[in-house]
Amino acid sequence: MPSMDLALKTLEHEFHSEPGSFLLGLRCDLVWDREAFSRLERAMRAVCEHLKDAEHLPRWLAEGYYQVATEVPSWTAHPNFPRPEPEDYYASCIERLTDLADWFFRGWHAYLEPHVWTDL
Repeated sequence: MPSMDLALKTLEHEFHSEPGSFLLGLRCDLVWDREAFSRLERAMRAVCEHLKDAEHLPRWLAEGYYQVATEVPSWTAHPNFPRPEPEDYYASCIERLTDLADWFFRGWHAYLEPHVWTDL
């Protein structure tokens, strides 16, 4: 799992849809970059873990988690969206993004401990 500093830098890069980001490639090029998704997902997990007891959340992070959890599913829902991976991979990824947003906003995730977040 990335350090908090690296995770925050990764999320800033992603949430601003900078060149090479998963979100920019997904939205503009209709490309699901598996490696870029993994970087995003791992960074989101690291931040959730670090901020799970926080009383206040930075607005830019809240906006980013909300955007990812709501827009990625809608962007990829079109039947013609290219899906070279098996369909269950995309379903698992969308579920993971939803789970991470839920964890971020609540401060706890819905899984019984000990829970192992597998890489997708």
